[in-house]
Amino acid sequence: MLRVAINVPLSREFDYLPPAGGDLPVPGSRVLVQFGPRRQVGVVLSHATSSDVPADKLRRCLGVLDDEPVLGDEELRLVRFTSDYYHHPIGEVVAAALPALLRQGKALYPIVETVSVTDIGEDADIESLARRAPKQAGLLETLLDAGGTGLEADALTEMLPNWRRAARALFDKGVIQRVELRSADFDETLAPEATPGPSLNEDQQLAVASLRRSDAFGAFLIEGVTGSGKTEVYLQRMQDIIEQGKQVLVLVPEIGLTPQLVARLRKRLGIEPALLHSALTDIERLSAWRAARSGAARLVVGTRSAIFTPLANPGLIIVDEEHDQSFKQQEGLRYSARDLAIVRAKHLDIPVVLGTATPTLEMLQHCREGNYEHLRLPARAGGARPPAIRLIDTVRSPVTDGLSEPLAVAIDSHLKADGQVLIFLNRRGFAPTLICSACGYVAECPRCDSRLTVHARESQLRCHHCGYARPLDTSCGECGADVKPLGEGTERLEDALRSRFPGRKVTRIDSDSTTRKGAMHAALDQAKQGEAEILVGTQMLSKGHHFPKLSLVGIVNADQGLFGTDFRSAERMAQSIVQVAGRAGRETRAGEVLIQTGFPEHPFWSTLIAGGYEQIALDALAEREQTRWPPFTRLALIRSAAHRRDDALGFLDAARDSLAARCGDALRVLGPVDAPMARRAGRYRAQLLLQASDRRALHAVLRELRPELEQAPTARKVRWSIDVDPIELF
Repeated sequence: MLRVAINVPLSREFDYLPPAGGDLPVPGSRVLVQFGPRRQVGVVLSHATSSDVPADKLRRCLGVLDDEPVLGDEELRLVRFTSDYYHHPIGEVVAAALPALLRQGKALYPIVETVSVTDIGEDADIESLARRAPKQAGLLETLLDAGGTGLEADALTEMLPNWRRAARALFDKGVIQRVELRSADFDETLAPEATPGPSLNEDQQLAVASLRRSDAFGAFLIEGVTGSGKTEVYLQRMQDIIEQGKQVLVLVPEIGLTPQLVARLRKRLGIEPALLHSALTDIERLSAWRAARSGAARLVVGTRSAIFTPLANPGLIIVDEEHDQSFKQQEGLRYSARDLAIVRAKHLDIPVVLGTATPTLEMLQHCREGNYEHLRLPARAGGARPPAIRLIDTVRSPVTDGLSEPLAVAIDSHLKADGQVLIFLNRRGFAPTLICSACGYVAECPRCDSRLTVHARESQLRCHHCGYARPLDTSCGECGADVKPLGEGTERLEDALRSRFPGRKVTRIDSDSTTRKGAMHAALDQAKQGEAEILVGTQMLSKGHHFPKLSLVGIVNADQGLFGTDFRSAERMAQSIVQVAGRAGRETRAGEVLIQTGFPEHPFWSTLIAGGYEQIALDALAEREQTRWPPFTRLALIRSAAHRRDDALGFLDAARDSLAARCGDALRVLGPVDAPMARRAGRYRAQLLLQASDRRALHAVLRELRPELEQAPTARKVRWSIDVDPIELF
């Protein structure tokens, strides 16, 4: 008997008979099964001698897809823990742990279509071809640049989406050829020879010495001011582990951080990292996953989902920028990769290192309780000084298109001194609102409780929550009067800076300007080389980037978090400001940070400027302890969404009633209430908050509740989820 996990939203395993004949598939192997009317790929979790399903109703597996398990005992243990802790169907957790091609039933080494240049193509006259057929010439040049092995079809589609149309004539002429090959192995030898790093300062040496005390499990929080050399400390420890023949897994919050970090790792360690992130093709991702699983890749670098990657000989896990919210999955399986990294390291009995300039309060509290070791890097490496921070009162110095006169003067001064400037505004688009100057009408999304953002370049109004878009209004739909954009986004700020500083190169970096493949890497490279004199961007610019010439950071709208309703507002605002401010003055240039605010007397500012992030965190911890919010209590959020508001609330009413019958004093239930944005993408959303002083009590209740919710009559009318340790409440 086989217990099989299938990718369906049901919290159970399914019993199947093994295929007739052949060896019994071992746990971790994929099998093909009939599930209802469809064939599904499942993963064997265990063997059993009996089943609750009557013998005459048990189905037999249709086939075994693997000669050896794709998930080992350690990966299956992590899968089970994740399913149990986050109260999520185990079949969906298994699916999250596998690359897409393996979920689809493809082989571990699939046969892939490859296109390469023939001998005839090597001798072709590209200039002559370009005059007659420029698209064919472009394709041929791309393949010639790729070298003799050519390019996989999926990779070619990423580069040239319509290449197949241009390829027909080239195939017919024998200029290019199509070959089916087994997908390539990972090649670690591509990296250059390792180069030595700088000498460590005393703080860095102490941190490295602490990390080297043991190769067994231990959780280390490295709190280092921006520019303090945390990565150098990582590199020293990584080198130790790799020299022992073990593997290192490095988690980063976003793809944007990957190119700069990878280049540094390759240069210093002389090792080609296996990369795992969403910008890869399915074939590339499977290749990296295989290399980690086999041990061919000694260094694995990835974003959130890489935490599930099998490792043949694990020795160290590093979580860079541990405070970043990107480590928490917000849809489907709502796991925290940072927290799973700690759990996985404990299971493996290896160290885990968490690095940041702005630790979360949860991590700081673990250090205070003695669970984790707190290592501090209080000074910038190389003698660089921390930037000077100054407030600009926007009541006394009003802004025009986002810029106050004192900020504009400072920008001019730094540019004339050959410095680089970063202007930070965490709001993309031209303006957040389009308003009628006569009747006050505001353009709103028809599917969400939100306003439409003005995107002037495309003459569009867009909803940043559901993706709805329509042409930009030229007049008010209510009264016919003129409409105007209200407020600033990065697009408007970019235009204002170009107008104010003609001749200066202004580069905008946000999710709108970096949609093309490679655009983010190119923009960051320009910024690093100093070619972009003025950078404009969102929080994408605040995360771990090193810009040697950057001397001024201007924060345009710093008041968004001062009066937030979420209990984490002050913590997150301080993290954002400290992170982006830390981009300034990283090398020999003195850094300056100017913060535009309409509330310069707010106590937040005096605390931040006088005591830094450390004082903000200490004050917040004291307040949380008094009010009994995390990290001093545990939370879970049950969310529901439906086409009718009554259905969304009714589902949670039933959940609350069920909880009332079983929860004691250790558990507090709040709600249900409408979500902060009650309607999104045409669905009404509601939420029920569970707060517990004891983690075990919370999980015991959720363990009983989830099967009830799956079987509830109202469940068919709603989309619902359980979010353990939520990071967004209000």
